Order: sequence, then C-alpha cells, then structure tokens
Amino acid sequence: MERHQNLQSRRYRWTVFACALAVLVVAGAEALRWAHVARSKAVPTLPKAVSSGRVALSELSRSHIPMPQGVPSAHASALTALAGDRMLAFWWAGSRESGPDVKVYASRWHNGGWSPPWEVASRASLGKALGFGVRRIGNPVAWTDRDGRIHLYVVATGLGGWAASRVAHMISADHGASFDVKRVLPMSPLFNTSVLVRTNPVGTGDGGWWLPVYFEIGIKYPMLMAFDAEGDPTWLGRIGERTTALQPAIVPVSNTEVRAWMRDASDEQRVQHVTSRDGGHSWEDQPPLNMANHDTSLAVIRLSSGQFLMLHNPVEAGGSSRSTLRLSISNDSHSWRTVADVARGPAGDEFSYPTMQQVGDELHVTYTHQRQSIAHHRYRISLGDTI
Repeated sequence: MERHQNLQSRRYRWTVFACALAVLVVAGAEALRWAHVARSKAVPTLPKAVSSGRVALSELSRSHIPMPQGVPSAHASALTALAGDRMLAFWWAGSRESGPDVKVYASRWHNGGWSPPWEVASRASLGKALGFGVRRIGNPVAWTDRDGRIHLYVVATGLGGWAASRVAHMISADHGASFDVKRVLPMSPLFNTSVLVRTNPVGTGDGGWWLPVYFEIGIKYPMLMAFDAEGDPTWLGRIGERTTALQPAIVPVSNTEVRAWMRDASDEQRVQHVTSRDGGHSWEDQPPLNMANHDTSLAVIRLSSGQFLMLHNPVEAGGSSRSTLRLSISNDSHSWRTVADVARGPAGDEFSYPTMQQVGDELHVTYTHQRQSIAHHRYRISLGDTI
C-alpha cells in the first residue's frame, strides 16, 4: 500500500514537473519570437517636429458625457477624433469596478454636444466572440485609422484579477455604431495574459500607429505594440528597464526622438520618464520628474504649437492622491509649470484617469468624476501669450 502511494506521489510530481516545463517552453518560445521581431523591426516614420510657439488656452465649456440610465459608476474614458471635428468617447460603466454588469459604452461629440450613450461591448458579447468566458471588463482605448475605421482595444479577463487580463481588438467600419471582434492581441508569453491598455495610441507617418500597453503580474513594465496601416500588429517592444512603471503616455518629438511619461507604482512616487532616440527601437530611462505621482494615471500630448501638456494628479495639503487634477505645460518636456487645476476637492474625492485630444483649434479633456460619471472640459487653443 505504501509503495503504491509512493508511486502515485512520484507520478503526480512528474506530471506537475512536465506541465511546468511545457509552460516554460511555450513562454520561452513566445518570448523569443517577439524578441526576434522587435530586433528586426524597421524604424517607423514619425510625424515631423514642429516649431515651438506661444499658445493660450481659454475654457469654452464644462459638461458631463451622458451616462446609461440607472448605471451608478463610470471610469477610464478614451477619446478618438473623427472627420469633421467630431469625436467618439469610450468608457466602462456598471455597478462598480470589476462588477459583472460592467460594459463599455460610447458617445459621439458633434455640433457642440454629446449624443446619448450606446453599448459597445459586454462580458457576454466579448465572451461569445472570443470563445472563452469573460469575467470582467476594463479600460478601453481607441484609434481612428486613415480610412476612418475605428480600432477599439478593451481589457478583458477570464479568470483572476487584472493581472490575468487580455486585450481584445475590435473594429468598426460604421463610425462606431457597431464593432466586430478581430482578435486577442498576441502580447504576452504567458498565454497573452497580464497585459492591459490605458493611454492614447500614437500615429506614425506610414499610416500605422503605436498602441501603448503594459505588463502587470508581480512586476510592472511599459511596452508598445506597433500596427501597420491595415491594423495588423507588426512588433512589440518593451519601454525602458523599470519594473514599477505602467500606463505609458507616448509622445513623438521628431522622426527619431520619442518620449514617454509613466505612472509610478514604486516608493519613489514621481512621474517616471523615458526617452528613445532611434524611433522607438531602444529606450533609455531618465531621472523621474520633480512631480508627484502616487500610482495614478496621467495623460500627455504635444500641441501643434510644439508645447507639451500634461494632466496629472498632484498631492496637495489636505487632499489625497486623486482629489486634484492638474494641467501643466512644458516647452522642453523636462521643466513643467502649472496652468490650472481642472478639478479639485477634499481628501477622498476622485478626479482621475484623464485623457486629452486636440481637434482643430480646440483641446478636449475628459476624466473620471467621483467614479460616477465622465466629465468633459473644452478649451480654445490660440496663439498668444504662453499660458
């Protein structure tokens, strides 16, 4: 009897070992495949640098994007521009974060107002299209390609928490009225899990774009996935060497220079900064900015004037990590000064997960307002005295 139990125990150990070895082989092969692709990629053509100028912002309006009826919680908005000075906003909403009723919704900006929201994705619709059970839905991110198709990337998990996330790639050919699921993005050696999206994609001169992504299981690090003009992924690369940075905001400066700022999950609690001087082929970690970041998402864009704008959460006396949302400006991307506090409240309030979009001579800002709705601020951009 004892000998039989020993044999069973030995077989069990060998089975566990074989399974672990298989996982390592698959993970290693996937990692090598992406490493090879990243090494052999061509440097994409990025937008040309523009001359730095003087710019002024004047607020035009404040509003909230219409919410679905009877839905109490909303978070993680994303914006993408359409032809004719229009935009689409996406966000998730439901009873609470990770709730079984969370869905991704959209609203259209046109003629100075937002349309009623409509449902874009749910656990049921994604699970049916992907062929596996979806337990929770998270951040959406959107990009409009040169043919007018909208590419929507949505975080979705099967089992476990956000560390078990995958990214679903959806495409709309009817201006966002409906979406078809195209694929799960092949981004991680761990069966494409532990990858998420949050920040704006960046266009490249060849009609393609970069999608900022990040890995989050145990350690955290930023990456980017490149897409060609047809919307197919071409390569994946890691951004810098940090293991506590996530949600990179990527901004091209020239055909060769690219910069990124990141959320900080370390004890340093500063905005993290990284630079590429070869069009994203390799990245060099820079000293963190002298700007607080207590593990909160930020947004950075470069205006057509050449200046940089950042939306971020400082920590003010009497406040908390997300109770103030600040707009800062920089001419060189290193030294920043405050323009205004977009939203501010006492400790415990939340104004977070900002995003920005320049549409013509207007700057559009959206952010999570108290986890209850998505706020929208609109500014006129004009040449004049620097703000």
